[in-house]
Amino acid sequence: MAIADVTVIPIGTDSPSVSEYVADIQKVLQRYETTGKIRYQLTPMNTIIEGELADLFEVIQAMHEAPFAKGLARVATNIRIDDRRDIERRMEEKVKRVEALLESEGNF
Repeated sequence: MAIADVTVIPIGTDSPSVSEYVADIQKVLQRYETTGKIRYQLTPMNTIIEGELADLFEVIQAMHEAPFAKGLARVATNIRIDDRRDIERRMEEKVKRVEALLESEGNF
């Protein structure tokens, strides 16, 4: 299972706000999550998606296409993938592991 950090940047919008594009992308993600292919988490700056690598690429393409469906002529998408194959670790577990280390050191 892989985890991808994805940022879709709509270019040439009429407003500095891109929340309507983010909402459209979240609808795409909801459809994929309903099928059980992925899990995802929206953050203030990006979206984290988790699933099999082939499914992630399919989902990322659908995310990238969403702003074009609203009439934009240009979209930039940044992708960072963590694909660890020696163990399976979910995104929440990665965060909990770091938090546990901080707590054991008395720094949290």
